[in-house]
Amino acid sequence: MEETTLMKERKKRILAYMESEEYRPMKRKELRIMLSVPAEDKEKFDMLLDELLAEGHIFETKKGRIAAAKDLQMATGTFSGHNRGFGFVTPDEGDEDIFIPASETNGAMQKDRVLFKVLHKAEPGKKADGVIIRVLERGTTHIVGIYEESRQHGRSFGFVTADDRKISRDIFIPKENSAGAVTGHKVVVEITDYGEDRRNPEGRVIEILGHINDPGVDILSVIRQHDLAVEFPDEVYREIEHTETAPSPEELENREDLRDVLTITIDGEDAKDLDDAVSLSRLENGSFLLGVHIADVSHYVRERTELDREAYARGTSVYLVDRVIPMLPHKLSNGICSLNPHADRLTLSCIMEIDKKGNVTGHRVVELSLIHI
Repeated sequence: MEETTLMKERKKRILAYMESEEYRPMKRKELRIMLSVPAEDKEKFDMLLDELLAEGHIFETKKGRIAAAKDLQMATGTFSGHNRGFGFVTPDEGDEDIFIPASETNGAMQKDRVLFKVLHKAEPGKKADGVIIRVLERGTTHIVGIYEESRQHGRSFGFVTADDRKISRDIFIPKENSAGAVTGHKVVVEITDYGEDRRNPEGRVIEILGHINDPGVDILSVIRQHDLAVEFPDEVYREIEHTETAPSPEELENREDLRDVLTITIDGEDAKDLDDAVSLSRLENGSFLLGVHIADVSHYVRERTELDREAYARGTSVYLVDRVIPMLPHKLSNGICSLNPHADRLTLSCIMEIDKKGNVTGHRVVELSLIHI
C-alpha cells in the first residue's frame, strides 16, 4: 500500500473514532494514549491531526481539546463576499447558503474555503445565519483594482480598491511595495497579509496595467482579474511545431469522403474559428439527407500531451470585446482544426435522413469523415 493511501486510511480511522458516540473532547496526548499510538509515531500522528484541522474535519479549542467539527455543529464551505462587508457561505454538503454578518466574517474573503457554524436556523422568508470560525484555504491571492495614493502623519502609502465588488475591503500598499504606481493606475496586487476584522489586508503591486482611461486597460484588467492564460507554454509550441497544415494523404484514405457534397459553415462572418458545418441534399424518394459536421480536433490533440493538458486547463476559448483567448494555439484553432473555406478538413459527422414532414427516419454517425467547404 502506498504511503499516501496509508495516511488517508489512518486519518479516516482517527476521524471515525472522534465522531463515535463514546468519544469526548480530549487533548492530543490523551488521544494518542486512547489510540495506542507508539511514542516514535508522535510526530506523524500530530501531522495527521494538523491535516484534519486544515481540512476542517476537526476543531481544536484554545485549551487544546479536540473534537469532530460536525459534533460542534461546524461545517465547511466556500465564502462569497458582498461590497457591504457581509457575505454568504455555500456549504460543501450542498445545503442552502448561510448568511454571514459583516461582524462575523473573521477576515474571510471572496472564494475562501472556511469552517463555519450556524447560529440561527432558517425561518420562512429568512436565511440561516452563522459565523466564520476559521479560514481553511485562501481562494484569492491576487486582485486587480485602482490604486490611490495617500499621505498621513508624513507617511506615504496607497490603497487599492478591487474591481471585484465582492471584495469589500481596500488593500493597503506600503510605499516601498507600490512599484511606482500613482493615483488612477489599474494594478495587479499580490496579497501578502490578509489582515483582521479591524485591519485591512496588505499587498504589493506586481504589475501596472496602465491608467484607467488608457485604451485597452479595461480588457486587460478583465484578463488579469480572471487569471486567463494569454500565452501558451513553450512545451506546447514545440509539440505543435511540425503539425500538418493540411490532412495527410494517408489520413484521407482512412476517412469516408464527403467532399463531393455541398457543405457550408454555420458560424458568423466575424467568427474567429469555424467549428461546425452542415450539408443538405435531396434523395430520389423525396426525402432529404442532412449532414451535421464538427471539426475532428481530437485527431490533433492527443491524450496526455502537453497540448491536451493545456487545453483541459483552459476549458474553452474566451471571447472578449477586442480579442479571443483561444483554447488551442492559433496554428490549430484558426488553421487545421478550423473548417476554413476551400480546404479539406477532418470531421466527425452525423448523417440523417429526414422526410417531407421533418421527421428523422434514419441516421448514422461517421466518426472518421472528410469534408470540403
